[in-house]
Amino acid sequence: MAEFDVDLFVIGGGSGGVRAARIAAGHGARVVIAEEYRMGGTCVIRGCVPKKLFVIGSHVRHEIEDAAGFGWTIPQASFDWPTLIANKDKEIARLEAAYTANVEKSGAQVVKSRAVIEDKHTVRLLENDKKITARYILIATGGAPNHGASIPGIEHVISSNEAFHLKKLPKRIVIQGGGYIALEFAGIFAGYGSDVTVIYRGDNILRGFDEDVRTHVRAEMEKQGITILTGCTVAKVDRHGEEFTTHLSNGSSVASDQVMFAIGRHPNVANLGLDKAGVGINPKNGGIAVDHFSKSSVDNIYAIGDVTHRFNLTPVAIREGHAFADTVFGKREVRVDHANIPTAVFSQPEVGTVGLTETEARAQFSHVDIYKTTFRPIKATMSGRDTRVLMKLVVDGSTDRVLGCHIVGDCAAEITQAVAIAVKMKATKADFDATIALHPTAAEELVTMRTPTARHVRQAAE
Repeated sequence: MAEFDVDLFVIGGGSGGVRAARIAAGHGARVVIAEEYRMGGTCVIRGCVPKKLFVIGSHVRHEIEDAAGFGWTIPQASFDWPTLIANKDKEIARLEAAYTANVEKSGAQVVKSRAVIEDKHTVRLLENDKKITARYILIATGGAPNHGASIPGIEHVISSNEAFHLKKLPKRIVIQGGGYIALEFAGIFAGYGSDVTVIYRGDNILRGFDEDVRTHVRAEMEKQGITILTGCTVAKVDRHGEEFTTHLSNGSSVASDQVMFAIGRHPNVANLGLDKAGVGINPKNGGIAVDHFSKSSVDNIYAIGDVTHRFNLTPVAIREGHAFADTVFGKREVRVDHANIPTAVFSQPEVGTVGLTETEARAQFSHVDIYKTTFRPIKATMSGRDTRVLMKLVVDGSTDRVLGCHIVGDCAAEITQAVAIAVKMKATKADFDATIALHPTAAEELVTMRTPTARHVRQAAE
């Protein structure tokens, strides 16, 4: 008789948990994965995928406007929000079914229930109060929107979760936040025709990104009519029937039909029974504390993805889940390298970035060269749209190694994915220069910039 019911019990059916379950099962492990809501997790059900679908749809209005410059006469177009929601729901349902089917094909068992830890080797399913023992437990419960400190009227505020299921498109919306989610939804709603106001507490949006990127994105968003108010926060939200008044910390107020907060996310660690097993929490970020192999403070319990609050990106969770399964069940240690992770903000305009910002590079390296250009994209020369692309390379002035790449404009994410390979391989600026340009493209600027726009030399301390 086996010592444990299963070799691996995975709590959470998101991208990371699913990858870990499939790979572990492929290595011959007996695997059960429990998901209390819908298989696919945040990314598939209420995050990256539906958001990108909304972004794509919101571009159509601009495409129609731009068409006139290329000779097209298009009759007055109309947009139907319920149709968008219904079609999105169909696609998400298809993906959820595919996730479930792929897990089951791998040999793992899917259980639709919330699961809590009873001790280091026991998990209880709340659906039927059944207990299952496991040699290893993997926690992959992700994160959830965080509205921050309670304010009067907080009950009127929605998160990105609810934004995917609104019955109608708001004519006016206030969005508090200055990061990925806030700016992506600002572009989405503006693209569909909403009047959008963004509220952010800092001096500029996209904290942590390169300063040139922050400045460029804000200017481009404001050109599109999006109002961005920085240096203030939402202090109170009043409701008047179907309308809201958002009172700001600077004494002003904004009227709208919807108020959305996107100020951050917190790890889903509550009520999992972590204390019963002795699983430690990282005091710096509130996520489950783990080592380089995603092992928690308990030797047979691991955690991956957003619940660890390390790098809250879906591909990172997938890579961590795969590495865990290979390490524990594949008989080979795999350590995830979290350096130079490419990321994108599907704002409008789009942002793609990999590696160090200029500020980070200047803090770490004595000699830093900057290559930067802004230009009007070829499409805009015919459409007449007032927009510019930003491309920037951050280079170690001593070794010529490209330390970072930052792009704002159409297809920024697609370009950055390819450039990330070069950055990961420690390519030099000379390597970029030796690459023949692909013309006419926006990306050719990355291999044709020859003269630094700035050179920084940090003097050694005496």
